[in-house]
Amino acid sequence: MFKFIRKVILYLFVAHLVYIVVLKWINPPFTITQVQQGFEQGKFKRDYISYDEMGRNIKLAVIGSEDQKFPVHNGFDMDGIQEAIEKNKEGKKLRGGSTISQQVAKNVFLWQGRSWLRKGLEVYFTFMIEKIWGKQRILEMYLNTSEMGIGVFGVEAASEYYFNKPAKDLTKNEAARIAAALPLPRKYNVNPPSSFISRRASHIERQMRNIQGSADLEKVLGE
Repeated sequence: MFKFIRKVILYLFVAHLVYIVVLKWINPPFTITQVQQGFEQGKFKRDYISYDEMGRNIKLAVIGSEDQKFPVHNGFDMDGIQEAIEKNKEGKKLRGGSTISQQVAKNVFLWQGRSWLRKGLEVYFTFMIEKIWGKQRILEMYLNTSEMGIGVFGVEAASEYYFNKPAKDLTKNEAARIAAALPLPRKYNVNPPSSFISRRASHIERQMRNIQGSADLEKVLGE
């Protein structure tokens, strides 16, 4: 029985490794989150596009909003994790410290929810995609697979849904509004924006201006 279990674990590891390598160049046919939300919401809209087709503004908006250390960290923001731990100790509401890389690991390979098993697997997949994919592919996958509205996945589908235009033509404010809703995309209105989205989008636009110019960021943006 022990040998059988060991073989199963080995086969699963090899299969996952091959899948990670394949996804460096090929987009996933579906994710667990996409299937789950498709069934729950009764609709599913997704359009995969290339990194270059996404345009600069949405890339800058999500980095400024979600993970400003993305260009330089190894997948984990240790300062952010420590800050999240301290804030969780102070109150009852759990706050996250996930990087863009960790969110991609969760969105592409795992399921939503909180458990030590899922968190452990998230660490493994985050480490692997940082080593195998690189920053541009991670950000591309993030913008192609993240839920950005009710049954709406990926920035291209979100841009068409909210603003009737391709993602590459999003203005800074439109990109910031999409990024502002990412923590809870099914709760907040992007267009027309709720008061919360308007305030948060203004903050994100300031962050977009503040982080521009660094060599590490420009390397990720590809311009």
